[in-house]
Amino acid sequence: MVVPFDIRTAYIKLDSLLKAVSAVASGGEAKLLIADGQVRVNGAVELRRGRKLYPGDGVKLADHEFRVERAA
Repeated sequence: MVVPFDIRTAYIKLDSLLKAVSAVASGGEAKLLIADGQVRVNGAVELRRGRKLYPGDGVKLADHEFRVERAA
């Protein structure tokens, strides 16, 4: 199941998204998982924790999937 995540800004950084959705407990944990190649953005492995995510982008970590959406 893909969980939508609404943003009110133009973008959100990958590590911030993982923390905001409680997929990780800390920024350090996010950094390690991203560097280890365990996070995918739009189907491709993403190694940059500062990757900017825009509405429509999808993120997958293990069995968790999120989609960035523009807040109404």
